[in-house]
Amino acid sequence: MSYPRTRMRRLRKSETLRGMVRETRLHRDDLVLPFFVVEGSGVREPVASMPGVHRHSVDQLVLEAKSVADVGVPAVILFGIPARKDARGSGADAADGVVQRAVAALKRETPDLVVITDVCLCEYTDHGHCGIVEGGHVVNDPSVERLAAAALSHARAGADIVAPSDMMDGRVGAIRSELDAHGFEDVAILAYAAKFASAYYGPFREAAESTPAFGDRRSYQMDPPNRREALREMRLDLEEGADVLMVKPALPYLDVLAEARRTFDVPLAAYHVSGEYAMILAAAERGWLDGERAMEEALVAIKRAGADWILTYAAKQIAERLA
Repeated sequence: MSYPRTRMRRLRKSETLRGMVRETRLHRDDLVLPFFVVEGSGVREPVASMPGVHRHSVDQLVLEAKSVADVGVPAVILFGIPARKDARGSGADAADGVVQRAVAALKRETPDLVVITDVCLCEYTDHGHCGIVEGGHVVNDPSVERLAAAALSHARAGADIVAPSDMMDGRVGAIRSELDAHGFEDVAILAYAAKFASAYYGPFREAAESTPAFGDRRSYQMDPPNRREALREMRLDLEEGADVLMVKPALPYLDVLAEARRTFDVPLAAYHVSGEYAMILAAAERGWLDGERAMEEALVAIKRAGADWILTYAAKQIAERLA
């Protein structure tokens, strides 16, 4: 009986050997933790569909952010939930808005933590859409004006990076022009460049209270079957001044992420979204899989596909394990 000269198992027989030949490694510097910020004081409200995730008031956010920084997570991204919403999303660019106050508090108390702000209107509008609605339709250019104003207000509050997530045409260029015109040339833009109209956003919409009151977001978010179009979107955002490009969601679009890695020599981010996070925990709660291993395996897949940054609700737990 002949035996193979090449035995792939030779380098798998111990954890030390497996580590020595490991091709893809998660690092704490890869992680960005999303936070939901609400009005009030002393608020730490659990999100039912996202175990381990809470809505925080600004004071509680600062406390949690300090503990996140202590375990080595380098960055957070903030989503604001105002007390009052209206058709224009007035709270999005309010100087005393919940995100603006949260940014200022974080930069004061945790100056080394990178603070990213989500720039969108969906959390602030009473209709739940990502832009201005006229005649039953989300209109592009008036929405872009509002988004640029929101981004400028975040920069004035001290944000390091603004992240437009609306998918309106031309919003990256408008935001870049607005920031530069007011002396914020050093504020970076993380563009949700390939954001798909996905079924995986459900738990987020509960957390952010942003479910559309009518229709859906398919007229402005991307159609899931389209990969070539995603690359066009990413190229356009780069031309308009984006510093980092993002694919959202992550796991169902690893092919898009991998193609973007081959195509663009810029930092890439991927958002391991609420539904991806929640379904792992739901299965783990039923004993159907090992939740910790499954979560880490999912993030390794995102890193292996080409992401430099991974936005994930599991960032703190993963960072603790990596430590």
